[in-house]
Order: sequence, then C-alpha cells, then structure tokens
Amino acid sequence: MLINTNKKSFLILISLILLSSHIYPVTAEDAQVVKETPYTYIEGTGNGPKEWGMIDPHWQVCSKGHHQSPIDLLDQRVQILPNLGELHKDYKPAPAVVKNRAHDISVFWKGDAGKLDINGTDYQLLQVHWHSPSEHSFNGSRYELELHAVHKSASGNLAVIAIVYGYGHLDAFLSRVLQHRSIGKNEIPLGIVNPRHIKLGSRKYYRYVGSLTVPPCTEGVVWTVVKKVGTVSREQVRILRETVHDGMKGTARPTQPLDGRPVWVYNP
Repeated sequence: MLINTNKKSFLILISLILLSSHIYPVTAEDAQVVKETPYTYIEGTGNGPKEWGMIDPHWQVCSKGHHQSPIDLLDQRVQILPNLGELHKDYKPAPAVVKNRAHDISVFWKGDAGKLDINGTDYQLLQVHWHSPSEHSFNGSRYELELHAVHKSASGNLAVIAIVYGYGHLDAFLSRVLQHRSIGKNEIPLGIVNPRHIKLGSRKYYRYVGSLTVPPCTEGVVWTVVKKVGTVSREQVRILRETVHDGMKGTARPTQPLDGRPVWVYNP
C-alpha cells in the first residue's frame, strides 16, 4: 500500500536533489557512452555490470556508489507526494540526428528542442535512447523496453524521464528511428524532430535521485519514471536489439540497492 507524506517530505526531496547534484556534478561527457572503452551487459565476460567499476578508474562509482540506478519500484517503498505536481515540459521541434553507440540507438537534438522544469530549474532536452528489456522494474517485473530522455541544466546536472513499453501496437517515433537500421558510427540526420511525438506525458510518475545506468554511472541524476506503460511491437524490439549487436542478450543494467533512498510518486 502506498504511504501518505506531508510538506516535510517535499522539503526532504528538494534537499536531497540539491545535495546529490552538488556532491556528484555531472559533465557533458558523462551524459554520453564512451564507446571506445568496452563493457557489456553479460555477466561472466569479465566486463559485465558487476565489473564496470573495475574496467576504468573513472567508473569506480559503478561499484562503490550508494545512489545507483536503475531500481525496483516496489509499492511498499513508495510514498505519495502531491507537492511534486504535474511535469512541466516545454518541447519544440528541432534538427536531430540518430547514432548507433554500440550499446544503444540514440537520437540527439542539434538545436534547441525545449526543456523540462523541475522545482524551478530548467533542464534542456539533449537526447533519447532505448534499453531492452526495461531497466527499472516494478514489484520485481520488467517490461520489454525503456526509453530515457536525457536533460541537462545550465549548471551541468542531469534529469532523465523514463518510459517503459509492453508488447502491443508499434511505437510511431521508434519506427521513424529504426528506418536507419544500418547506421554505424556516423551520425545520420533525421531532419526536424518534434520531441512531443514521443508522448512523454503522463500525470502519474515516480521520482527519486539516482545515477546514469551506463558507465561512468555518475550519481546525482534526478529520475522521473512515468507510470503509464506505452506499447511497442515485437518486431521493433527485435530490430532494435539486432541493430545494436547485443546478441539478443539485452541492454539493461541489473537493478541496484536502494540504500535507504526515498522514492516518491505523484498520483493525482
């Protein structure tokens, strides 16, 4: 059962976000996967998720951090916090490119694609990418796909909106991206792309402070996990996995310990 909270919980949340952002500054380089340094999602290979922190000295927080992502969003842990309010998004069409970064397919906006407002701080939309299966789990269960929309503030801190997808009707935005299934290291122009076509909106969402889910696993990331589940076709997931050459093993990091962190939900 979800637990009610009050204004004090809201102040704790704000303090935690500010503190995490101060202790763990996120750079522009952290927001992108460093493809030249090898890592995999397959345990037992010597460079799987449990070994990420030992592959590169700059990645030690992957093993030693206490605010890592993804997490399991277990109902018994979540507290209702009405003060969070609805998501304030102000997106607009802008030129974009698509790129295969070996471990994911990403869409980067080259112009001003708009912003996300969290507690009065603007976070500019940088890029979106996909993981399969979903990285966040819900009461121990994962969905087939998860999209991450990465935003950065003027001070260099990150906020990510995550959307999970189950099998069903195809996703129109992903279909446009997957037309470039032969993409390699080079960026391929997509033309003008409207972020609103991703349908990031949902009035209900989870909020917590965590990390990047790929090396260097930098902490201090403000996560918003949308409760509404989207749909994607089996064929789209198959093509996505084949395109990133992951051997059909998946591109999802195992869930990480919560370590006492609060997790809130906005559920009007």
